[in-house]
Amino acid sequence: MIPTITAFERSPDRGRGQARDMRVRWALEEVGQPYDVRLVSFSAMREGAHRALNPFGQIPTYEAGDLTLFESGAIVFHIAERHRGLLPDEANARARAITWMFAALSTIEPPVLEREAAVLLERDAPWHAERLPRVEDRIRHRLRALSDHLGDADWLDGAFSAGDLVMVGVLRRLITSGMLDEFPNIAAYVARAEARPAFRRAFAAQLAVFTAASAG
Repeated sequence: MIPTITAFERSPDRGRGQARDMRVRWALEEVGQPYDVRLVSFSAMREGAHRALNPFGQIPTYEAGDLTLFESGAIVFHIAERHRGLLPDEANARARAITWMFAALSTIEPPVLEREAAVLLERDAPWHAERLPRVEDRIRHRLRALSDHLGDADWLDGAFSAGDLVMVGVLRRLITSGMLDEFPNIAAYVARAEARPAFRRAFAAQLAVFTAASAG
C-alpha cells in the first residue's frame, strides 16, 4: 500500500527543506517506500477535513489504509518500525536510536524553535535584543553536549539510524543562523547526512513543489 503524506502547497521556507514533511519524505526514501503527496494550502489546513487528520491543523500527516498519523517524529518512528534500514535489529542499539529521536525533538528542537520565534515574530519587541542572545546561549549549551558525544564519529550511535535522521532534520533549522559553524564536527555531521542519496531525493522532491508554485 502506498501511503499519502501532506505537505505545504506553498512552503514558507522557500524550498530549503525545513518544513517537517521533509523528515517524512527522507525516511520513506531511506527505506525505499514509494509515497504520494497531497499538497495543502494554509486555508485548507484550518478546515475540518484536514483537522480530522491533524487536530492542530499542521503538516505533515500520513495516511495508509485505515491508519492516519500526525507529528513528524511519530510518522518517522512508524516508518522505521515497519521497514528495515532505520532502526538496528539488536534490541539495545534499537532503544538507543529511539532515544536519539526523542533527544532531537525534546532536547534540541525546543530552543531552536524558540530562536525562530524570536527572530521571525519578536524582532520589534523591546526585549528582543536581550532575549535573543540568551536563547542562542541555550542552543549552544545543547550543541556543545551533542558535539562532545559525537566526537569524530560519523553518526550518533554506530550506523545511520532514525535517530540521526530526526536529529539532522532539527539541526538543519539552524543552517542560516551560522551557529552550526561553531561546532565543526556537527556541521560535518549534517553535511554527511545531506549527502545521502535518500536525502537528496527527498530534498529534490520538496524543492520541486516550491519551484512549481513559484512558476505558477
